[in-house]
Amino acid sequence: MAESRIGIPVSTVKLHKPYFTPQQVQDLCEKTRGKLSISQEEKTRQHACTFIEAVGAKIGFPRKTIATAQSLYHRFHLFFPRKDFGTYDVCLAALYVSTKMHDTLKKPKDILTASYAVRFPEKALKSKTLVREVDVDPQALESDRQRLLAIERLILETICFNFLSKMAFPFVIKFGRYFNVSKLLTKFAWRLAVDAYRTHVPLMYPPHTVALGCLYLAALLTTFEQPPPPTSQTFQQEAMTPLQLISLLTQGGEWEEQFTIDANHLEQIAHEIIDLFVQVGQSPASGAPSANTSPSTPSSPPRHLSHSSQPHPQHLTTSLPFKSDQLMRLKIAMRDREAERPPRASLTAFVPGHNRTGLSSNYHNNNNNNWGYGQGNGQPGEGPGGEPAISEGLGRNEGTVRFLFGADWD
Repeated sequence: MAESRIGIPVSTVKLHKPYFTPQQVQDLCEKTRGKLSISQEEKTRQHACTFIEAVGAKIGFPRKTIATAQSLYHRFHLFFPRKDFGTYDVCLAALYVSTKMHDTLKKPKDILTASYAVRFPEKALKSKTLVREVDVDPQALESDRQRLLAIERLILETICFNFLSKMAFPFVIKFGRYFNVSKLLTKFAWRLAVDAYRTHVPLMYPPHTVALGCLYLAALLTTFEQPPPPTSQTFQQEAMTPLQLISLLTQGGEWEEQFTIDANHLEQIAHEIIDLFVQVGQSPASGAPSANTSPSTPSSPPRHLSHSSQPHPQHLTTSLPFKSDQLMRLKIAMRDREAERPPRASLTAFVPGHNRTGLSSNYHNNNNNNWGYGQGNGQPGEGPGGEPAISEGLGRNEGTVRFLFGADWD
C-alpha cells in the first residue's frame, strides 16, 4: 500500500474473503460485540433476522432475497461494532443490497415504508390506506433513507462489491434427487436451510456444503429418539432411508471428492443449527425462530416494536417440535460418534486452488493483503500479534481502493 508525503494512503487493494473459519468468526465477533454478552449478542442477531423476515414478507420478497439479507447482516457485524449502528438501519440496508444482488430491486423509500408498518403496527392499523402504510414525516423518512444509503456503502465494502450470490436451496433439491431420498426429507432439509441463514454457517461454508449439511441434519432429527415411520406412508419404497443416508454421510467416501465436501464439515453445520434450536428452546421469547425448525413467514407485523435501535421480542406463530434436552442428547450422541471415529485428513486441503476457507491459494502468498485482517505473518486471520485486525481501512475515504474478487486475484 503506497502512501503520500503526508502519510495518507494513496492506493489500497482489498481482497474479497468469501468464507471464514469458525475460529475467525469467533474472534471477529469478540471484537465487535462490545459490552454485550454472547447470549445478548445472539438474541440481538435473532431479533434482526426476524425483523428482516417480517419486512421481506410484507414486501413480498422471495426467500433468496431474505436469506441473503440475513447473511449480509451477519457479515457486516463481523467488521463493524454493534454499538455504532442501529439494528434496524443495518437490517434495512442489508435488505436493500440483497434486492440488488437478486434483481428484486425496491427503492429505499419502499423498504422503509414497509418497515414502519412492521415497527409500528398500531399506527398501521389506524391507516386508511389499503396497504396499511404508516404516515411518516417526510424529513424523518429522508433522514432514515440517508442512513440506509450510508450503511449500504459499508456493506458493499464488506463483500468487495461482489454481487454474485449462490444460495443453498437449489442444492438441497439436487442432493435430495441425487441420493434418492424422500420428498418429505428434502422438504425438511429445505426448511433447515432457511434456519441456517440465521446463523454464521453461510459465512463459513459454501452453499452446496450447507445444503448437504442440512440434509444430513434432517435425517438425524427424523430418526433420533423417533419411532420409525411406516415405510408405505412416509418414504417411497425405492428411496434411501434417513438411516442409510446418515451411515453414508458419516463414513465419507467417493461423494466427498465428487462434491468437494468434507464429511467433518457436515457435523459442524449440524451442530451450529442445533445450537440455534437449543437457544430458542431455552428462551422462547427471544425473538429467535420458533418454527417447526424453520421460521414461517409472518403474515402480520409483530405487536410491539418501538422506535429504537434494538428490536423487541417478536413471536412467530408455530412452535419448535424438538425440546432442548432432546437436542442436547443428540449433540452428545454426535460427539460420542465423532470421538469413536478414526482420525482422517480434511478433504478440502486437497481441493485444487482452495483452502479451508474457500479462498484462492494465491491469497496466502499475498503480502499486501489488508482485507479484514492485518498482514501479520502472511496467514489469513492473524494480525501483528496473531490476533485478528478488524476491518482495516473499511469505511474510510482515504486514497484509492481496489476491491478484488474472483478472477481478479490472479
